[in-house]
Amino acid sequence: MTAEFAVALPAVVALLAMLLAGAAAGGTQLRLEESARAGARALARGEDPGRVQQIVSTLAGGTASATISTSGEWSSVTVTDRVGGALGAVIPWALTASASTPSERGAERQ
Repeated sequence: MTAEFAVALPAVVALLAMLLAGAAAGGTQLRLEESARAGARALARGEDPGRVQQIVSTLAGGTASATISTSGEWSSVTVTDRVGGALGAVIPWALTASASTPSERGAERQ
């Protein structure tokens, strides 16, 4: 092994770790956006908040937290979670996704 290789190897490993952490963050963000959208849609259809929490938890994962709100004709769901993986524990990345949709006419809250 040459000295140049020994110097370059840690840089390559660090770059690879950052790329993997970025991919994990991207995957987490996609899950959060999908779960927020599905939760807002269910809330707009008239599902009760407990069921909406269950939908969000199923799609986003058990560590995600959801905030549900209704304001007049609008239903909103905000989902927050941390990035997993080795660097997710070292770097406290909190990701958030939010979705709002108008309530459907005739949808009765249970």
